[in-house]
Parts: sequence; C-alpha cells; structure tokens
Amino acid sequence: MRKLTAAVCLFGAIVLPVHAAEAAEVAVLDWRAALMNTQSAQTSLNQLENQIGSQQSEAQSLGNELQQLQERLQREGETMSQSQRETLIAELQQKGSRFEQLRRDVMEAQQRSEQQFLEGAELKLEQAVEQVLNRHNIDVLVEPQGVLHSSVDLPNVTDEVTQIFDSM
Repeated sequence: MRKLTAAVCLFGAIVLPVHAAEAAEVAVLDWRAALMNTQSAQTSLNQLENQIGSQQSEAQSLGNELQQLQERLQREGETMSQSQRETLIAELQQKGSRFEQLRRDVMEAQQRSEQQFLEGAELKLEQAVEQVLNRHNIDVLVEPQGVLHSSVDLPNVTDEVTQIFDSM
C-alpha cells in the first residue's frame, strides 16, 4: 500500500507541474460592448434615429397628453356631465391606441435594425476576435458575466476587438 501511495505521489509531483505549465490563456470579451462601440454601430444607430425620430417624438407627445387627460378625468370626472366624460374617455382610448401603435412600430424598427446590423457585423466580429485570439495566444475566451471568480485579473480584449473591427 505504501508503494502505491508513493507511486501516486511521485506521479502527481511529475504531472502537476507539467499540467500547470500548460495552463490555458484566459481573457474576457464583452462582445456586445465591442460591437456597440464600433463606428458602424454608431452609424446604424444614427440611421435608426433618423428613421424613427418623428415617431418617437409623436409617441412622447401623446404620452404626455394621455397623462394630462387621465389626470383631468380623475380630477374633474365626477363633476362632468355624462357626455363630457364619454367624450374624454373616447379621446383617451383613441390617443392610447395611437400611442400603442407608435410604440409597436418603433420597437419593430429597432429590432429590424439590430438584426440587420448583427447579420452584417457577424463575420467581421468573428475575424476581429480570431485576430485577437491569435495575437495573444488566448485559449479560452469568456464573457464578463460568465466569470464567477478569478484569483487574477483576466485581460479584457473588448477594446482591442472594437479597434480591429473598425479597421476592417
């Protein structure tokens, strides 16, 4: 039994340093931040803003009107005549419907724009990440949210990926 224990200890003494010498290079990449900080992402956001800016303004204006109408209904509703109250409620419903339609249109435009940008940027992002992995001999790349604990500060390659992406 002692020979077995000694053999296991000797094997461990030989294998552990070799395993430690082959430790994987680990780095952190926030790919969302890397993409959103690119020039093409900023251009895409500006185009989207130009496309839906008027709808957003109209929705904001309608939201303010709806709030004022609701406050008026709460404040004066009991003293209003039945027809005044019905007219105010109908106006609230009409503007509420328009507000919801604008909100849906804006969200759909944002989702389409994001999807188009991601589809166009996917290959460039992969190429930029590959260049950084090769440059720094990185074996393992993790997202910042995926790191539960690290006893050392892991290199963050997010900015470098953004720079390479922009240079392509």
